[in-house]
Amino acid sequence: MTLPNIQETLVEQNPWWTGAVEVSSRPRAVESELARVFPRRQILALTGMRRTGKTTLLVRLAASAMDGGVEPRRVVYFSFDEHRSSSVRDVLSAWEALTHESRRSGRMLLLLDEVQKAAGWQDQVKALYDLNRNLKLVVSGSESLFIRRGSRESLAGRMFEFLIHPLSFSEFLDFVGVPRDTPAIQRAEIVRALPHYLRSQGFPELVDEEDASVVRKYIRESVVERVVYRDLPQVLNIRDPSALEAILNPLMDEPGQLLETSRVGKDLGMARQTASAYLSYLEQSFLLHKLYNWSPNRRKSERKLKKYYPAVVSPSLIARADDSARSKVLEWIVVREARAQYFWRDAYQHEVDMVLPGPLPVEVKHGKVSTSGLAAFLRRHHSRRAGVVTADREGTLTVDGVPVDLVPAHNFLLRGPSDP
Repeated sequence: MTLPNIQETLVEQNPWWTGAVEVSSRPRAVESELARVFPRRQILALTGMRRTGKTTLLVRLAASAMDGGVEPRRVVYFSFDEHRSSSVRDVLSAWEALTHESRRSGRMLLLLDEVQKAAGWQDQVKALYDLNRNLKLVVSGSESLFIRRGSRESLAGRMFEFLIHPLSFSEFLDFVGVPRDTPAIQRAEIVRALPHYLRSQGFPELVDEEDASVVRKYIRESVVERVVYRDLPQVLNIRDPSALEAILNPLMDEPGQLLETSRVGKDLGMARQTASAYLSYLEQSFLLHKLYNWSPNRRKSERKLKKYYPAVVSPSLIARADDSARSKVLEWIVVREARAQYFWRDAYQHEVDMVLPGPLPVEVKHGKVSTSGLAAFLRRHHSRRAGVVTADREGTLTVDGVPVDLVPAHNFLLRGPSDP
C-alpha cells in the first residue's frame, strides 16, 4: 500500500483530527480493568471473537485519552483489516508525513486494529515500545494475536492481554435499559429480556434487532464465514477452509458434543494431526470453546475426552420451541457465560455439565431436574456443594446428604463468570 493511500485511510479512520467526536456507544464492564492498567507502560492487547465490540472499545480509549489531555492528532487509529500489506512502520511514517509531527515529540496513543494481519507486527511493536517511552500502544485482533507458533516470546513482559467477550446478560440489560439494582422487584422484566438476549447471542449490533433473517445473516456472514473463509486463511496456511466450517456447523446445531480428533479426521477425510490443528484454529479464533473432563489430576483431565461448545449457535436452534432445542440452548449459554473449563463424565457414562472451582458440580436442566450425574460425582469426589441451573425453578434439593441449589437461569447469568 502506498504512502498516500495510508494517509487517506488515516484521515478517514481518525475523524477527531478535524473536529470533536461524540462517543455514543455504551460502556462495557471490561473498561474499568482497562482504565486501571492504561497508565502503565505495557501494551494493551484486546482479543476476542469478531463483532464483540473491540473496535468500539478502541474508539472509547481514544476519546478517554483526548479527555486526559492527549492532542487529538496524536491519537492515531489504524485498522489492518483491509490493509494487510501495510506495516506498522508504514502507518507511523504516513502519519508523520501527513501531520509534520514526530512520534518522539510528546505523548501519543497508537491504536492498531486487527494487527495480527500485518506481517512481522510483533517485532515492530516491540521496537516502538522499547524506544518510545511517551508512546502508548493498544493492539487488537479477532484471532489470537499469537496464533503463529513462537510469536509470544518477543513481547513477554511488555503486554497486558484482555479477552473481549460477547455482552454478558448484565451488560445486555444495561444496553436495553432494564434495571437490575433490585432483581427481585425487576424479575419479570429480567425474565422477559432473556429470550432477546439469546437471540442477539451477545453481539452489541444485534441488541435491538427483531428480524430473525437479519440475525441469521449476521451470524453466518459477519462472524462465521468471515473468520473461516477470510481471517484464518489470511493468517495461516489453510488449504481447505470448508473443513473448518464442516467441523463448526454440527456444533452450532448441537453444542456440547464429545469429540475425538481421530474421529473428526476420519469423518472429514484428513489426518488426525490436521483435524487437531483445525480444532485448535477454531479455538484460537474464539469460535470454539473446549472443556476438559474434570479430574483432581490436571494431567489426567487433559488426556481424556474433550467437549466442545461453539461461541455462537445456529439462530434456527434458538428459534425452535421444542424442549430438546431449549435444553441445548440453555446449556450452551450457561456454559459460555460461566466460562467453564471442565465437565465430568465417568466410565459408566454418568455426566455433569460443568465443574466449577471448588470443585462445584453444576447441571443445566430446562425441564425435569435429574440429579443422577450429580449424585455419582458427589459419591466419587466428596464435594459438599452442588447446583442445578434451571429454566425457572428455584429452591434446594438434598442429594446424598449434600444441599443442591436450584438456580433460575436468569439469576445464574446475572452473577457473572467469577461467581459459582
